[in-house]
Amino acid sequence: MQGTVSVFDPESHSGELLLDDGSKLVFGAEAFALSGLRLLRLGQRVRVEQAPDGTVEMITIPTL
Repeated sequence: MQGTVSVFDPESHSGELLLDDGSKLVFGAEAFALSGLRLLRLGQRVRVEQAPDGTVEMITIPTL
């Protein structure tokens, strides 16, 4: 699944994504830490991996 970064707090490393269907998905610092990224920009496209309970497990940059 992919989405667009709509909120990102560089201090807490948490934020919110706007998914392609228009719904919002909140992610925590743990999902950001697993990505290996140092920063996210507003409007940046990301790929999202979710746990069976719907929480975000990891955020990555989509690659072709």
